[in-house]
Amino acid sequence: MNNEQPIIVGLDIGTTKIAVIAGRKNEFGKLEILGFGKANSNGVKHGQVLNIDETIKAIRTALENCFASNPDLKLHDVYVGIAGHHIKSLQTRGDIVRQHTDEEITHREIDQLIADQYKTYIPAGDQIIDVIPQEFTVDNFQNIPNPIGYGGVKIGANFHIITGDKNAIRNINRSVEKAGLVTKDLVLQPLASSSAVMGQEDLEAGVAIVDIGGGTTDLAVFYEGILKHTAVIPFAGENITNDIKTGLGVLKTQAEQMKVQFGSALANEAKANAYITIPGLRGMPAKEISVKNLANIIQARMSEIMDFVTYHLKQVGLDNRMLNGGIILTGGGSQLKHLIQLTEYVTGLPARIGFPNEHLAGGHIDELAKPTYSTCIGLILKGYDDYEHNRKDFEKDYTKVDVPEGLRKAAADVPVAEEVGEAVGGHELEKRKKNMNGFWGKFKDRIIDLFKEEEDKQL
Repeated sequence: MNNEQPIIVGLDIGTTKIAVIAGRKNEFGKLEILGFGKANSNGVKHGQVLNIDETIKAIRTALENCFASNPDLKLHDVYVGIAGHHIKSLQTRGDIVRQHTDEEITHREIDQLIADQYKTYIPAGDQIIDVIPQEFTVDNFQNIPNPIGYGGVKIGANFHIITGDKNAIRNINRSVEKAGLVTKDLVLQPLASSSAVMGQEDLEAGVAIVDIGGGTTDLAVFYEGILKHTAVIPFAGENITNDIKTGLGVLKTQAEQMKVQFGSALANEAKANAYITIPGLRGMPAKEISVKNLANIIQARMSEIMDFVTYHLKQVGLDNRMLNGGIILTGGGSQLKHLIQLTEYVTGLPARIGFPNEHLAGGHIDELAKPTYSTCIGLILKGYDDYEHNRKDFEKDYTKVDVPEGLRKAAADVPVAEEVGEAVGGHELEKRKKNMNGFWGKFKDRIIDLFKEEEDKQL
């Protein structure tokens, strides 16, 4: 265990579940999971915290479960994911004329360029969450990924600015604070998920990350190594469950169970003569549910979600097979049977499921490598990117905390060496190690601290 690295904690406040994962990088640059807890989420609808008290209870339950998995842990600062249909994005352009043109461009000038974007006019009631540089220009040179070390008179950049509703942001911060934690940073969920499931090759080829959660479907589009577009689609797994509940006249818990166990995103793949028997309520006769009907309901809603994805890709001119990496599906909703086929049919792009295991150390329990935890693991990776680029202050007094047995796969199950090979997708460790570095650094470098506005201090 490499105790020279800080323990970083990701907190995913979702519509159906709240997850807390604590991790630390080992000597190979892989994440060792040191603590893991989850709880059912009750106070969140469509990615937004509506009932603060219920959300606080759920965060505390997830924390208790995390401490139960590893009593040696001490948690304080957390990286928190943010989503919801209040999230918007816009493109801006910024330039500065340099004072010392005979010197090389420095980090300080890039920081100034980014800081200036926080003065961009946005509608009242909204707040800037993130400013992400896309590509830089120095004088007449275009499309520079990193201008530090260049010389010139004028430096500029195109920016992707992400905004959110002030009240929604405040509700998240309050819930985290009242649960006894401190928000280190708020990270847009599709960006967190992207860092967990996407490799350097995907970034270069161009991909769309579609994270199908409980309350929202999050989209992040990358092309030629640049974040081109982000969006939050207000339909996801819970909408499918509610459709099943209404369409088949069953309880919500039964609808969720049927979706997970027997659901399919393609009605043509469902057996026409297969039926599910649902016990009747309070002496009522049992119900026979057609698996075909169930699949028809799921396909209708999933097709709608994928139509939204196609619409957003058209908005940025990246449909028609422009994305060589295709679509990477992740999140809990991505585990539906035949979803890859439906996605390829609706969007016309190749698709695959994105698992966060590429960045995990070998020997972890299978639960953690599920697409459900992509956002949470991505939040830890975001924290490490901040740490490695000295963007924020981190606790220097690192304590020795080992991976608990409960989170370690039994030795007899799979040899550790084999698991490591699987986790890195068959590539050599050294090659992966090089490729992994700087995922986040591509989009933002030495970003200024967020959420230190006067109004937040007054809360």
